[in-house]
Amino acid sequence: MNLLRWGTPDLTLTFALDDGPVRLIAVRETSQPDDNEADPSQPLVEVSAIGHGLSPSTNRHVDTSLGQQLRYVRHEETKTTLRITQEESSTGLRVTSVFEARAGVRAWSEASMTGPGALELTFLSSLVVGLASVDAELHSAANSWMAENRWSAQPLRAETLADIVRDPHHHVARSRHAVTNTGSWSSGERLPVGVLVERSTPYALGWQIEHNGPWHYELGETRRGGYLLLSGPTDQEHQWSVELTADKPFTTVPVSLVAGTDRDSVFAALTRQRRAVRNRRPIDDRMPVIFNDYMNTLMGDPTTEKLLPLIDAVADVGADYFCIDAGWYAEGDWWNTVGAWQPSTTRFPKGLAEVIDRIHSRGMVPGLWLEPEVIGVRSPIAHELPDDAFLTRRGLRVAESGRYLLDLRSAAARKHLDDTVDRLIREFGLGFFKFDNNTMTGPGTDKGGTSLGHGLLEHNRALLEWLDGLQTRHPDLLIENCASGAMRMDYAMLSRLHLQSTSDQEHPLLYAPITAAAPAAILPEQAGHWAYPISGTTREEFTFALVNGIPGRLYLSGHLNRMTPAELDLTRSALSAHRAILDDLDSLVPAWPIGLPAWTDEWIALCLNGPGMSYLALWHRAPGPSTITLPIRRARIDPHFPTHLTDWTYTWTDDALTITTSTPEPSARVLRLTPTTAD
Repeated sequence: MNLLRWGTPDLTLTFALDDGPVRLIAVRETSQPDDNEADPSQPLVEVSAIGHGLSPSTNRHVDTSLGQQLRYVRHEETKTTLRITQEESSTGLRVTSVFEARAGVRAWSEASMTGPGALELTFLSSLVVGLASVDAELHSAANSWMAENRWSAQPLRAETLADIVRDPHHHVARSRHAVTNTGSWSSGERLPVGVLVERSTPYALGWQIEHNGPWHYELGETRRGGYLLLSGPTDQEHQWSVELTADKPFTTVPVSLVAGTDRDSVFAALTRQRRAVRNRRPIDDRMPVIFNDYMNTLMGDPTTEKLLPLIDAVADVGADYFCIDAGWYAEGDWWNTVGAWQPSTTRFPKGLAEVIDRIHSRGMVPGLWLEPEVIGVRSPIAHELPDDAFLTRRGLRVAESGRYLLDLRSAAARKHLDDTVDRLIREFGLGFFKFDNNTMTGPGTDKGGTSLGHGLLEHNRALLEWLDGLQTRHPDLLIENCASGAMRMDYAMLSRLHLQSTSDQEHPLLYAPITAAAPAAILPEQAGHWAYPISGTTREEFTFALVNGIPGRLYLSGHLNRMTPAELDLTRSALSAHRAILDDLDSLVPAWPIGLPAWTDEWIALCLNGPGMSYLALWHRAPGPSTITLPIRRARIDPHFPTHLTDWTYTWTDDALTITTSTPEPSARVLRLTPTTAD
């Protein structure tokens, strides 16, 4: 084989170039030996079209006839970009695989036609990687409202891929391990992230699909190894197809790849890759502490009477931003009447400006909750906007849960949103929006004659363009990404937006595993964890709720105006501890010394590691005394929050830390670990 090697300072990709289709046969850390080359027969690109399917016929998206017939034409490489072009002579199909060197590698496929013909594409991979072995463990995560980031590990061979006895006279198993997400919530059921850890060698591969809509990945076996396939929407899973001509090219959604030696090294590499793909603006460096009045506080029922004393109390503990959450526009039953986004006159008798002015006068930046992509079916706006402004199927507006859904491809829809956001910023001097999304689109829209899946893909991309334009007009605006908690938690959105709501979970004990697992999916500096201490609870319960917010972006809530002086002092102490971590947060990488947390684990641990220090967050979620041993290198321990480790003790044994809690109830702590002189 003629081999092409290319990559970043940390990651090397090896391609096979010969008289067959191009193959990606190795993805490895540059520092690691090149001894994990995979099955050399798996094509880099898999593509199907009507009239051009699979051989043999399976549910898998590999073994496509067009993918097998693609042939290398040329490649162009620089230090930061590699483009490999292949063509299929009988149809005139041309596919260029594009790779960008970041911390890891970002990749996608560009398809076009070389001549006058046309193809109705039904599948095009963003990337296919050959694997040396499927004797590996897959780390992936389920995701649902109030139960986000539920990671688990499963062996591919035992759970999914049957080990068929084979020799030259027997077939390879045609099974696959498929992970698919449908609709407009990109993380509505599963996270678009995975890590594969080989069992017999110190090798691991990590990936994420960077799309704010449907996606698919699958793992399967080949005769001499296996494959990992990454893609956006497909015909089989998402009712997606698109006509391809010389004048109508198509580009897939981007994906990212990293490699390492084990689970935690890959998640650290994914963290560095997310920082590299993020379009960080100067205002993003500010990383304020934000108070939001929703969680376990006003719960969507704000009024002037409730907000004014709360604003004063929040300012007194030192928050930087104050966001008024849902309900500020509400008159009566508002769910299916939203869309105008005008302040309520009954909730704010002297106008919303009275409340916003109080936020400004107390030295904080005001923000508002907004659900921009929906119009209530009973809203006057629903009749003012044309049908073209909405997602439709067979000419009928898509309606879900009492809402119509705007189609951001429409100039009228974008103008409505631009006018709304610009008006609110101009009128109230806002510096923050919490953009929510509580209504799914279904499979998409066929407006304009597209397939349902392609109409949704075009809308998803138009939403990103709208966000880009909004931030260009308002460079000092910070935006939180929320969709019923974290139902749209992907790096199409998060490469652009400042903060990600990690959950709507209302119970502190259940929030702990969400906080601890979140850095596997998103950057710690973007992980908005609710910290909602409740006045009148015990000191340990109060502390537990605050710890949930500290190892990320503490998203403060709670009735601070009802708290005792001691409770307010503890809240101030938590903010101080959080700000100390904020100084280093965008350089820290995660690790899980006792494993990624399961939903019911008694002990949960998250490390955020830096070059000169680490922060260790620990939660014990059962009553009564307990002991846990963590495989952590010896270091100096300083209590970070709370500052006195009451009822917690710790001892070192070689490179293991044993912690004992004697509290009679669940408790949580944050420690600062500093390497000792001996290290």
